[in-house]
Order: sequence, then C-alpha cells, then structure tokens
Amino acid sequence: MFRKLVYSSAASRLHSVPPQISSGNFVKASRVLRTAIVSEAETSTSEMEIERVYCLSDNYSWLLHDPQAGTTAVVDPAEKTPVQEKLKSKGWTLTHILNTHHHHDHVGANLSLKKEYEGLCIVGPAADKDRIPGIDICVADGDVYKFGSRDVHVFDTPGHTKGHITFWIPSTKALFPGDTLFALGCGRLFEGDPQVMWSSLSKLLPLPDDTKVYCAHEYTQSNARFAVFIDPSNSALAKRKEEIDDMRSQNIPTVPSLLGEEKATNPFLRPFSDSIRSHLGLGSSVPDWQVFGVVRKAKDVF
Repeated sequence: MFRKLVYSSAASRLHSVPPQISSGNFVKASRVLRTAIVSEAETSTSEMEIERVYCLSDNYSWLLHDPQAGTTAVVDPAEKTPVQEKLKSKGWTLTHILNTHHHHDHVGANLSLKKEYEGLCIVGPAADKDRIPGIDICVADGDVYKFGSRDVHVFDTPGHTKGHITFWIPSTKALFPGDTLFALGCGRLFEGDPQVMWSSLSKLLPLPDDTKVYCAHEYTQSNARFAVFIDPSNSALAKRKEEIDDMRSQNIPTVPSLLGEEKATNPFLRPFSDSIRSHLGLGSSVPDWQVFGVVRKAKDVF
C-alpha cells in the first residue's frame, strides 16, 4: 500500500498501486528503440520534461519539470554548476531536490543550491534523514509525495546504503533508483547484505516493463562485460552488449534503459535463472538472495 502525502494540506490517504505484475514477456529493445529512449531523456515525456545533467566523471543528475505546475526538481545533484547551467538553458527555476541516499556524489550540491533558490524543498529518505544535508521532508516506503501535479511513489531500497530510497513516477513511466539499480548492474553493498539488497531489487520487478530506468551513473559498458561473463548463454544479453559497445564508441549515453530489458538481461535481477545458477554451480534449492550474493561478490572482484 502507498500512503498519499499532500504537504499543501493536512489531508492524507491510503493509495494502492494498481497490479502491474510483469508477464515475463520482456521488452526486447532494438537499437533504434534504445536510441529513441535515450533521446527522450532530454525531451518531453507524458508532459513532464526530463533532462540529463552530466556531473563529475560519470554521474547523472536528472532535472524533472512539470509545466502544468511550474515545478522543477533535480534528482541527486552532485554539483551545483552543471545543474544551474542546465536550468538556465531551459529557463526553469529549481523548486525541489529529490535525494535517494546520502553519498556525496548525490547530495554534494544540496546546500549550495538551497542558498540560491528561495523556498527550495529537499525531499529525502526518512531512514537516513541525519545524513541528507538540508532535508525538509522525509519520505519512506509506501509514501506518495506530490510533486507538482505528479504522484511520486517511494520505495525503501536499502543495501547500497541503509537509508536508500527509490522514486517512481507512474504517469511518466520513470524510475529513479539512485545507486540501487544500474543498467546491467546494481550498487555495491556498502551498508547492507545480499538478502537486504535482493529484497530491495525485488520491489522493482513488478513495475511495468516499459518503465524507463534513470539510474545515476554511466557504468553500463563495464557492467555488460561482467554480465556476459556470468550469464554467457543469454543471447539477448549478448546482443545488448554489442549495442552498448557501439553506443559508447560514439559517446552516446546508455541511460535510461527499459526495466523490461533489465529483467531480461541484468544478472542482478535474475538470480532465479537456470543458466546463471548452472554457470555458478548452484542448484535449484539455493535461495535467490544467496545466488544474488554470489553474483554480487563475483562482480566485486571482476
């Protein structure tokens, strides 16, 4: 169940998510479709505009603009200057920051941006409120935060950090998982264990296959090299790796990806796969979270 949070009034109510369980008919995006998805990251999506902001060496922050309400948020601002330059180029005024977790490359510009934009509201994880600079509103698993005219659903997704959250905007078909889920990867387990992280990732699996995954780093090419090593018989993965290598050779971003193709090719979302288990020498009786842990440990030393 999701709890509706309406901070402009005292009202709150329970809000349930429609059943959107994946049928297993995963989206198999062609290169043409993938290029269109990447381009869409910098255009309009269901009336909400989403803009990529390049930060540091491989970070992506994301600007979300709701033209109906005139609100603009940045997800995980690593640096002030790139965010402000993108805002200026679009003619937008920053009203919100949405933080997924406390790491500096996700909250580094919180306070400097808050000084620049009067009334800026910082929304972040209740479970880690003491480590989110300038936090104003704390959200947790099941909450629905009202950003402009949009409902932003919140999942607690600990594992990378103990207080990590993920934002999902159903009306825009957009998922912002921070460092919980990457294209063909997942975050390192700095403050969690495999069972916790697999539980977190499992919360995202029932979401629709056409959900776009706006993760926070351009790690896809290196993730792909590991993925084909751990899941060598996956033909869809082999094809995806070729497309990724081609895109990166042209300096084309690989993010966002489709959640459906992650379900089909990301080994961290597929510990139940017979082929992965066979490759690792693990039988059918081993719990999914333990298989996930073996995959994560293998990636740590790959």
